[in-house]
Amino acid sequence: MSTVPSRVIVPKYLIVTADDFGLHESVNDAIEQASHAGILTAASLMMSGPAAADAIERAHRLPQLRVGLHLVLADGWPVLAPAEIPLLVDRDGFLDDGMVRRGIAIFTNPSAKRQIEAEIRAQLLAYRRTGLTLDHVNAHKHFHFHPTVLSILLSLAREFGIRAIRVPREPLWFARAHGKWSSLPGAASLAALAATMKYRIRAAGILCNDQVFGIANSGSMDERGVLKVLARLPNGITEIYLHPAIESGSFVAPSMANYRHGDEFAALLSPRVRAAIDSLGIKCGGYNDVSRGQTPSAAP
Repeated sequence: MSTVPSRVIVPKYLIVTADDFGLHESVNDAIEQASHAGILTAASLMMSGPAAADAIERAHRLPQLRVGLHLVLADGWPVLAPAEIPLLVDRDGFLDDGMVRRGIAIFTNPSAKRQIEAEIRAQLLAYRRTGLTLDHVNAHKHFHFHPTVLSILLSLAREFGIRAIRVPREPLWFARAHGKWSSLPGAASLAALAATMKYRIRAAGILCNDQVFGIANSGSMDERGVLKVLARLPNGITEIYLHPAIESGSFVAPSMANYRHGDEFAALLSPRVRAAIDSLGIKCGGYNDVSRGQTPSAAP
């Protein structure tokens, strides 16, 4: 499908990503500041976010920031009109947080599958119209973990130049440290699904991460959490993702009442985190820096 190498061997390569770019101007402001003065190297853009236009404007003046698409298929607004995707939205035209129900629908109902494919295509088209280079694709709430959604992305990869897709595979030690995965069988099942996802992405000639951090403590990836990852940073491509904003909680979005956006923003600006990266000689950047065969540069 692609000439992009599916397996890129690097000793230690770090991508630090801010999700929800375009959700709120407070998020956008934090991302711009962290790109200039912190360790942030990438951001994932929500094309249907309330502050998407502001995010796009900022992205064009941040050439050092690698920007990708943050697909919104749950807990957000679609790009298409509700009448075009009635099986996916609620009565207000919103893609609610009912991912299990929606996941079953797109797996079993051909009409629902066609509608979610149309919405994914619409978001990719909207991203293309921004004129920004597409560094990666992932999804809000990791909904691209769904095999049908992943299949659609892989089928559209050549048309839209998708070079990299995030695999939500977090090392068990980190999840345990944050009180998650108390069920080992459940953790093993998710790990097997993530391994299958990684195999499918690489078989399609698309780049992906070896591991990701930020799932177990989503919304609270503070300085301590980032330093913990850096202290045990494995070989390969590691992505740490955060949700920075100047202000925290439901101010940003109703579903984020317990998110500590300000602490995550502070982690990106932390001198201790910067010093840890510098002392370890870790290479940092975006997915495209790897997929194009460029030598990753030190953290900005």
